[in-house]
Amino acid sequence: MSIRLEFVLLAQAPDANVSLLCDRFGISRKTGYKWLDRYRTQGQQGLLDQSRRPRTSPARSLPGLEAAILDLHRTYPDWGSRKLRALLPADSALPHHSTIEAILRRHGCQVQGTLTSNNLARQRFEHEAPNLLWQMDFKGHFPLTHEQAGRCHPLTVLDDHSRFALCLQALAGETGAGVKATLTQTFRSYGLPVRITADNGPPWGARSANGLSALEVWLIRLGVRVSHSRPYHPQTQGKDERFHRTFKREVLQRQGFHSHEACQVAFDRWRDLYNLVRPHEALGQKPPVTRYTPSARPFPEQLPAVEYDDGDHVLKVKQKGQIAYQGRMVFIAEALAGEYIALRPSEQDGVMTVYFCHKRIRDIDLRTTANSP
Repeated sequence: MSIRLEFVLLAQAPDANVSLLCDRFGISRKTGYKWLDRYRTQGQQGLLDQSRRPRTSPARSLPGLEAAILDLHRTYPDWGSRKLRALLPADSALPHHSTIEAILRRHGCQVQGTLTSNNLARQRFEHEAPNLLWQMDFKGHFPLTHEQAGRCHPLTVLDDHSRFALCLQALAGETGAGVKATLTQTFRSYGLPVRITADNGPPWGARSANGLSALEVWLIRLGVRVSHSRPYHPQTQGKDERFHRTFKREVLQRQGFHSHEACQVAFDRWRDLYNLVRPHEALGQKPPVTRYTPSARPFPEQLPAVEYDDGDHVLKVKQKGQIAYQGRMVFIAEALAGEYIALRPSEQDGVMTVYFCHKRIRDIDLRTTANSP
């Protein structure tokens, strides 16, 4: 400021050489005459730095549009600009998502990060129709605020094709009985899928021989195929894992819960929001409900009888998971106690294959004197 004032005072002298002064002060003639003009009209205030902001902004977003964007941000503070853009009225000229980010920043709002082409999956794997595959898992348990209320174990089931959240249940533990009761209600609402995938631990899988759990036996009886993810490969359940991240950020990190009932109220509210409103990047910024339809296979209130082909040798599994066959006791699976299995000749002479419904369990080599599990 003092240097500019010195320049204009010297430049106003009667015999002043303005061009030479500009060279001495290291400025252009245009800048020198601009300072002189401002000083004559505004005094020393004219020598202050002027705002570069344009006097008019003909391309600036309309106030009504900005207000709508800010309202959406206040309603859904965890959603990024692309999702907010998808919720704007379709009859208005939709701004670019970067424009929405600029509007939010201008109003002091915290903007969620936007996925770029570098961090988007280059290829997404999904089944071509709903209910061909459901992904099932527990979201890591967390303590309730009331110490004696214990912990909450959220059970989640997601449709692979549509990302539709079929189940988000607050359970007190990770037990087979709790999962079975929850799946029963889910099947009553949405029907039976072709296949369900889960990890290898209980209650889905069993660490005993042949890896059959009571829950898997029940699902097989219903005609639902069960698969398990590779050990230490959570990406096999990638869509459900991504659902867990969103659920944690938008629900679990924002509030505490004093009871399982309070958890369920919040879970149900958020599941509706996720399924019916929240735009999804992989679905063209449409909510999952736009791609989901319930299964045409209804849930049977009574388990259907197990039927095998003519020519199968059908045996009932004993209480310890064994069968008696040709004078020997052969272990099959403890979870199959009381169930009927079928023996079929394999392609190898002297070897029989054990089936339970559609699932191949194991081979029995009749050429050996004994059969271990």
